[in-house]
Amino acid sequence: MSFLQRRNELGKSNGNGAEAVAERSAPVPLAPPPMPIKAEVKEEKPREGAYVVPSKLHTSPKIAQLRKQFRTKLLATPDEADHWERGDLEKEQMLIGRLKTIIQKAGLQLSASEIDELKEALLNDLMGFGAIEPLIRNKSVSEVMVTGADMIFAEQKGKLAECEYVFDDEDHVQWTAQRIIRPLGRSFDRNNPMVDGRLPDGSRVHLVMPPSALKGTTMTIRKFPAKPLGVDDLIRFGSITKDVATFLEACIVARLNIVVSGGTGSGKTTLLNVLSSFIPEDERIVTIEDAAEIQLTQRHVVSLETTPPVEGGDGLTGRLIIRDLVKGALRMRPDRIVVGEVRGGEALDMLQAMNTGHDGSLTTVHSNSSRDAIARLETLCLMAGMDLPIMVVRSQIAAAVDMFVQQSRLKDGSRKVVQISEIQGMEGENITLQDIFLYRTPGMTGQGYSHAGGGTLEGTGFRPNFEDRLKEAGFKLPANIFGGAGKFGRGA
Repeated sequence: MSFLQRRNELGKSNGNGAEAVAERSAPVPLAPPPMPIKAEVKEEKPREGAYVVPSKLHTSPKIAQLRKQFRTKLLATPDEADHWERGDLEKEQMLIGRLKTIIQKAGLQLSASEIDELKEALLNDLMGFGAIEPLIRNKSVSEVMVTGADMIFAEQKGKLAECEYVFDDEDHVQWTAQRIIRPLGRSFDRNNPMVDGRLPDGSRVHLVMPPSALKGTTMTIRKFPAKPLGVDDLIRFGSITKDVATFLEACIVARLNIVVSGGTGSGKTTLLNVLSSFIPEDERIVTIEDAAEIQLTQRHVVSLETTPPVEGGDGLTGRLIIRDLVKGALRMRPDRIVVGEVRGGEALDMLQAMNTGHDGSLTTVHSNSSRDAIARLETLCLMAGMDLPIMVVRSQIAAAVDMFVQQSRLKDGSRKVVQISEIQGMEGENITLQDIFLYRTPGMTGQGYSHAGGGTLEGTGFRPNFEDRLKEAGFKLPANIFGGAGKFGRGA
């Protein structure tokens, strides 16, 4: 066997032949890449308790533009529709007729649904209150809050929630604000960036514009019920009991000076309305407010409201503030003075009125308890600029005010009278208070009133020192109204 044959045979046995070399030098095929694992897409659900923004009812861009363009063109004068209201079919048909004319002249091609959307939008803007018109018409809504064009909240049954309604833009909010303010003869502009007003039905409105309102023009509307709530309504809602209602009526007829205290939105004005309804028909009543909210059914009522200064003046000419009106009311021979709320130096004038023969006067003040209400009144009196010693102010309060009625909005959204306290006089440098009624929940321990729902307004067991005055007014209240002796101990 030749050398070449022997080498070939050796290559075959060792695997080093050409085929083996070619096989080893060939690229090793890579394993196919693994198929990507498809992530399981889960629809994220908001965690429990997380805030959920509701879907918004935006006007289509086309209709929003036409709405903005036609608002002024449909009116003969800028204030023509200021006193018109939705539901006035004659006025609505007039505006719709003008709209049809404009659309025809402009040669616009709109579908039936677009025309309907535009009609509704313009009628709400010109005769109503723009995007919030449905909320204003909804009787179950008690408060409407606009925090910029795309954020509107409404309160129903004591609970606040964001709504689906939105304004088109800041200009749309401003249009609505001007429609609210213009009929009142007030200005809402850069020179007057914060204004208080009211809707035709008496609902209270507070407006603030940029740059103070960072998210856009802010509106806060406290709606007024078409029919004022009466004492029977408060009893039915559980705000007060029948016994407490009888007690409060006796206090009003007996001409006690009463301060209704409570937090914002707690129902102070509603309670003030109910208390005022107990005033006898033959008495002359003067009501004083920033924005008229008190609705009395008695015939002899003088209603006064603050007035802003004359436009373009010195900022003082033509202005009447609460303090001016309280002083003026003393010259009107009132039997009763009812001030919607004291929030400044007028507190001192009110106390002086109570101390100078105007018994049976009523007012409200912001506070968290009867004891806090005293401190609040002290602070407000010091704002009068009279430089009075604190002891003089306290003496005035102790001599003028007979009773505090504390109203509160509880954790469950309900509004209730939670504390009724009598001022018993001075002990050294302090005013002494005694709780007559307290709102308590089952199993509650400690003093003060409960902030939770499901409780009852109960007598503390202490009879008021002014009980003889109630008897003189013809009210002989049974002893069980006030509960067992010393039931809760001393309150405030």
